[in-house]
Amino acid sequence: MNRLENVTLDKNNPKFHTDIPRLKQGGVGAQFWSAYVSCRNQFKNAVRLFAEQIDVIHRMVDKYPEDFVLVTTAEGIKDAHKNKKIASLIGVEGGHAMDSSLDTLRMLYDMGGRYMTLTHSCHTPWVDSCTPPKPEHNGLTEFGKTVVKEMNRLGMFIDLSHVSHKSMRDVLDVTKAPVIFSHSSAFALCNNTRNVPDDVLKRLPSNGAVVMVNFYNDYLTCSKEASLTDVADHIDHIKNVASIDNVGLGGDYDGVPRVPKGLEDVSKYPKLLEELLRRGYSEEDVSKVVGKNLITAMEKMEKVALDQKDQNIQPFDDYIYVNKTCRPAYYGL
Repeated sequence: MNRLENVTLDKNNPKFHTDIPRLKQGGVGAQFWSAYVSCRNQFKNAVRLFAEQIDVIHRMVDKYPEDFVLVTTAEGIKDAHKNKKIASLIGVEGGHAMDSSLDTLRMLYDMGGRYMTLTHSCHTPWVDSCTPPKPEHNGLTEFGKTVVKEMNRLGMFIDLSHVSHKSMRDVLDVTKAPVIFSHSSAFALCNNTRNVPDDVLKRLPSNGAVVMVNFYNDYLTCSKEASLTDVADHIDHIKNVASIDNVGLGGDYDGVPRVPKGLEDVSKYPKLLEELLRRGYSEEDVSKVVGKNLITAMEKMEKVALDQKDQNIQPFDDYIYVNKTCRPAYYGL
């Protein structure tokens, strides 16, 4: 219930995959902390709950100032690394956070959100998720295209983890900035709809996108069991179909119930890098996988936003009425 006094991160905490000693042991230099709220709250109190989760991230960073620093830019990640701090970024995990309101999207950005996953396990009124078996919109709606354009204008990553394959393709048709898949793997190796199909992977070099490989066993092997080598196989596949510039790490620690043998927590990242080096990756290749690709994509995304500011592109004012929401109409109050 957002009570940080009940959570200790500066000591080893076996309840979690993540704590500060193990982050240091794993050499982690930057981390997206996901503000996540269940789809059960869509059309109800999701906006308030997302705001609370973002507040928790701010408070967590403030609680451990010797170790964490909140950053919102690619340059901030580099500065944190120079100062031997763990760069802490905020990701908004699910488009229901904005309740189909571009005004709320802008406020999420102002609160520090630097990616928004367009869906979670539910459709939003403007884009399809990969989870429900039946699509609702056949991908991205016209309002969804406006959401993409506004995120480009703001300088906020469009995150395509959790969206349908058709939605992935639709977004790539619209966006002017690199996108990310914050925690997805390769569909060719595990045909779970959460993963990225090869035709989408082939489009990523021209976009500058990064697929950050998920460590959840079920998305690696489509079974309950997986190992570190399975993660490396997914990295290999994305590198071979897209390029070495389009792959990263999206462990999903503390977001999943099962992780691969050999990657039991955040302290184990060096073991994965050893495996990549053993497979013939250069040190530069490994540097790209562990973060350089994400930083490069973020710099390009920020440049798109800066260019639009120079062009005096104004905030988008589109509005859609959603009859499922408990938000009352302004008229008739």
